[in-house]
Amino acid sequence: MRFRRAEIEKSRSHHFAEGLFSPLPHRYDLLADLLSFGQNSRWRHEMVGHLVSDGPRLVLDVATGPAGVARQIARRSKAQVIGLDVTDAMLRQASQILARGGLSERVDLLRATAEQLPFPDGSFDALSFTYLLRYVPEPARVLAELVRVVRPGGVVASLEFAVPPRRSWWAAWWLYTRAVLPIGGLLAGGREWYEVGRFLGPSITAHYRRYPISWTVSALEAAGLVEVGWRQMSLGGGVVMWGRRPAVKGETGPA
Repeated sequence: MRFRRAEIEKSRSHHFAEGLFSPLPHRYDLLADLLSFGQNSRWRHEMVGHLVSDGPRLVLDVATGPAGVARQIARRSKAQVIGLDVTDAMLRQASQILARGGLSERVDLLRATAEQLPFPDGSFDALSFTYLLRYVPEPARVLAELVRVVRPGGVVASLEFAVPPRRSWWAAWWLYTRAVLPIGGLLAGGREWYEVGRFLGPSITAHYRRYPISWTVSALEAAGLVEVGWRQMSLGGGVVMWGRRPAVKGETGPA
């Protein structure tokens, strides 16, 4: 496994994301599942299912963190995976986890930004991204860049937090994200996870006020995807989306 660093120009949003996530890698997967009552794993499984069904050979996982999604793609397919993230601390943790799990030869790691992917057009059979859009200043531009590097016929799938659509569940979600999540983070993971818990609820709410699910579907279609679908899971707390680049006539997918 190679851990490479592309030359990147970091924006204010990149510095913010690094500051938020750099202290978290050591127990990221464990605490993400604990604080979501196991729903994070369910959402990942659903998203990866949309990626591996066509038998991709090369997959890009953007905002890979400690490579939780990249590892699952490698285990559920024969694909070679590149995990991309902007945070060095996450990538170092990913490298250690991959080595312990015997996946170092299947997953490469790269520090780069979603805004400027260092790959030619149509490089990948499939692409995933997780919890990304709230951390970029221009989501439409990022979506276009992600779609650019996927070959015709290839699949793009994503996972994001969401806001429950039903008023009754929204009230419970609001209470959990504003009160329970910060305190739970503090007790389970310390001050750093408290800060993440305190940030998360308002961040999700603000994002969906500006970019509702219908906006994201339209932006994916404008970026060039067809057959765009989505599934809101766990009473609306998470949303998995997927779509496909139109295939070139006569092309059937990875051999």
